[in-house]
Amino acid sequence: MKIRYSKETDILLIELRDGTPNDSVDLKEGVILHLDREGLPLEIEVLDATKLAMLNEISVMRPLELAA
Repeated sequence: MKIRYSKETDILLIELRDGTPNDSVDLKEGVILHLDREGLPLEIEVLDATKLAMLNEISVMRPLELAA
């Protein structure tokens, strides 16, 4: 997963996995879910991100590795 923010366009992009977007669904005004050919989520795009979220409050949590 990758999280990118463009200050110039005020767009937050959360890439869930690699792939080529084929379709999109508006989840809410300014929040777009991009889907692959099979309808599986690829990324979430947040327009006017600073209006919807405090970017300094966004953090990424990684799962703990399981002991083998």
